[in-house]
Amino acid sequence: MPIQEDTQKIRPSFIGLIPFIVFIAIYLGAGLYLELSGVKMGFYQVSGPVAAAVGVAVAFLIFKDDLNKKFDDFLAGCGDKNIMIMCIIYLLAGAFAVVSKASGGVEATVNLGLTYIPAPYLAAGLFVIAAFISTSIGTSVGTIVALGPIAIGLAQESGLSLPLVLAAVLGGAMFGDNLSIISDTTIASTRTQEVEMSDKFKINLYIALPASILTIILLLIFGRPESIATMETHDFNFVKTIPYLFVLLLAILGLNVFVVLFCGVILSGIIGIYYDSFSLLGFAKEIYNGFTSMQEIFLLSLLTGGIAFMVTRQGGIAWIISKIEKIIVGKKSAKAGIATLISLIDIAIANNTVSIVIAGEISRRISVRFGVDRRESAVILDVFSCIFQGLLPYGAQMLILLGFANGAVSFLEVLPLLWYQGLLGVFMILYIFSGTYSTWVLKSLERKRKDIPLA
Repeated sequence: MPIQEDTQKIRPSFIGLIPFIVFIAIYLGAGLYLELSGVKMGFYQVSGPVAAAVGVAVAFLIFKDDLNKKFDDFLAGCGDKNIMIMCIIYLLAGAFAVVSKASGGVEATVNLGLTYIPAPYLAAGLFVIAAFISTSIGTSVGTIVALGPIAIGLAQESGLSLPLVLAAVLGGAMFGDNLSIISDTTIASTRTQEVEMSDKFKINLYIALPASILTIILLLIFGRPESIATMETHDFNFVKTIPYLFVLLLAILGLNVFVVLFCGVILSGIIGIYYDSFSLLGFAKEIYNGFTSMQEIFLLSLLTGGIAFMVTRQGGIAWIISKIEKIIVGKKSAKAGIATLISLIDIAIANNTVSIVIAGEISRRISVRFGVDRRESAVILDVFSCIFQGLLPYGAQMLILLGFANGAVSFLEVLPLLWYQGLLGVFMILYIFSGTYSTWVLKSLERKRKDIPLA
């Protein structure tokens, strides 16, 4: 049974929310305490899967269903289609990153960037590149995996602030995750709200574009290295950069993200074998190394998927919804309620696609009841889920990106520099509460598509 249907049938219960609270309290509580105590990488001393496993144990202890029924619910959540899709993307993305690095692709691309991109423009350039890639392939995780090691290498070689570079890459990755028409979040938000992707994209663009332009300006102003290293021509083999260009081209052509990443792995492997970077057997080993590099986020996704389903069954999500519905009195508060709902759910489960699936049906019902354009509710769901997904220390994007830095940067160093996520939130809030802004956007859309009603 789909999760979104459950929220309509189950009695709200705060007790049903306790496993999520335990998971978040352990992970965030321990992380904050250790960070403030001066422990390096404090947020990652207690791994996400371990904290999630404690949440699962609490769910089994406090929920009153038969033990076999609880196991069935947990496994149903772990095996949810959206969870499985993300897990496969993690595996393919990990394989592509590791194989490309082993074949020399990362080093070649770093040297290419150092040769042709002036150091003062690197941070802004990386934001634009990440935005372009993520919009093309529809996944922030895949973008971070492909671009993260390159960005770190560029920062280290050019003398640029590493936290700022990581923030720029993460911001650009979330730009495409939110906006791309092949992104899981776009697909989930438009399907649950029953609207066209093209309409959601156009409204979304009016919000994301000004936020991205301001972010680029800030990166151009503050993204200069403290001491600019001498930029010179570096040796690089252009052939080894082809897998990244090939992946981008396939994505632009509209191929499925699984096909795109799979082809990237194969092409990187062929190039690596040709240049004797590894043998055929070594290629297989590098693929497996890529798989294992994603084991933490893979396990975390499975466990949070299981908890999400159990919590939903026990009325935890329905309890959140019931509280939010009480504050809704009109169209603007309905939009704010949808924004609050999706934000809280994403904070709880750290998976923006699954969050949209959970919140989708109730958001559509709120939109219909209070006269909110469903295209707007689709945008609100996607934008706020991506904002918080790009801020969470236990989100896949942040975990992977900081993992590439190998402990050189902490979450608290990156957080204040996530300008794009903050600006995107500002423009989305302005859209929600400014009747002039939202009306102008909708009228602009209607001038292009007069056959689509406003509600």
